[in-house]
Amino acid sequence: MTMLLADFHIHTTWSDGTLSVREVVDLFGRSGHDVIAITDHVVNTDSLIGRIGHRLNLSVTRDTWDAYRAEVDREARYARDRYGMVVLAGCELTRNSFTGDRSAHALALGLDSFVSADGGVEEMLTRAREARAITVACHPNEQSGWFENTTYIWKRRREVGSLIDLWEVACRWDLFPPVSKARVAYLGNSDFHSPKHLYAWKSLVDCEKSEAAVLSALRKGIGFGVTRLVSPVPVESVRDPEPAPCGCLPDFADAQPA
Repeated sequence: MTMLLADFHIHTTWSDGTLSVREVVDLFGRSGHDVIAITDHVVNTDSLIGRIGHRLNLSVTRDTWDAYRAEVDREARYARDRYGMVVLAGCELTRNSFTGDRSAHALALGLDSFVSADGGVEEMLTRAREARAITVACHPNEQSGWFENTTYIWKRRREVGSLIDLWEVACRWDLFPPVSKARVAYLGNSDFHSPKHLYAWKSLVDCEKSEAAVLSALRKGIGFGVTRLVSPVPVESVRDPEPAPCGCLPDFADAQPA
């Protein structure tokens, strides 16, 4: 069986990405991807940082969820007809804090209904599981970006690990050796926000190319590999608007922990 080239962590203009869903579909479809997931941020509303994120329109909300899902579903049909590419719907449940060990991001893949990121991390993950979503711990070890240092789930993996289906062992241009050594079920994703992020870590999935088969493989957590796409030109030379890091708020870049 042919391994499918997949990327399950992609943002659009519905949150903090620079491309629309259609533009993302065309970019990934032309580049030969077999499967992608649209995972725009759902930011919590019960903290100062979260509320600012909503004021800056960096989040899908309960009120906009139906429109978001309708657009993703429409573009999934376009992707299938134009490129033979599978598009999954989901979101990135996002709780940011001033310190990485209090911040948590988790993908909810195959999600049909809105799930809030409010409350504790365990509550957030439980709601995603109850909605039958596949949960993925995002960039669980430290990265260079301040709001990408989301280590809460990893540091408490013994307590919350039962609520996580898969872990990102590679994200964008980073590898996480501790995740690999833990021998957990894993994925590699780009955390795509702008065109330069196309050339990043990806997942290889051993299954048929259909939404049902991909979701089944994700739930089983087996038959995956990771690979990295290399840009034909230096990534630094790809000129596109550089967004804030995943779930970041522009005015907080130089803030100190509270």
